[in-house]
Amino acid sequence: MAIDIDNLTYEQLLKLNHKIVERLKFMDSMHSHNEMMQFSPGDKVSFEPNNRDKQTGTLVKFNKKTVTVLTDDGQSWNVAPHLLSKINKKTNKEKSKTKKSNRGKVVNLHGKQ
Repeated sequence: MAIDIDNLTYEQLLKLNHKIVERLKFMDSMHSHNEMMQFSPGDKVSFEPNNRDKQTGTLVKFNKKTVTVLTDDGQSWNVAPHLLSKINKKTNKEKSKTKKSNRGKVVNLHGKQ
């Protein structure tokens, strides 16, 4: 798709530039929003800041372009969502498989055998 801008005036080029910049910002915002929707507040996540050890923590808040993560050592970080990895926890189904259940067993509550 070729767009001929050679005949546009200075003012027309400025308006076009403004529209292009606004459109790019909107597209970036939508991309960030879609990345954020992979997470929920309360999710355990990890990320690796430059020149630092891997950090793990809990996602506590969505911001405009970042999310706030409270690390296990109490620090608060604003992190771009594309830098996060979700830490998988056992699901309730998996927990119930490993946990012994008293369901179906008779339990004497009065101490008599």
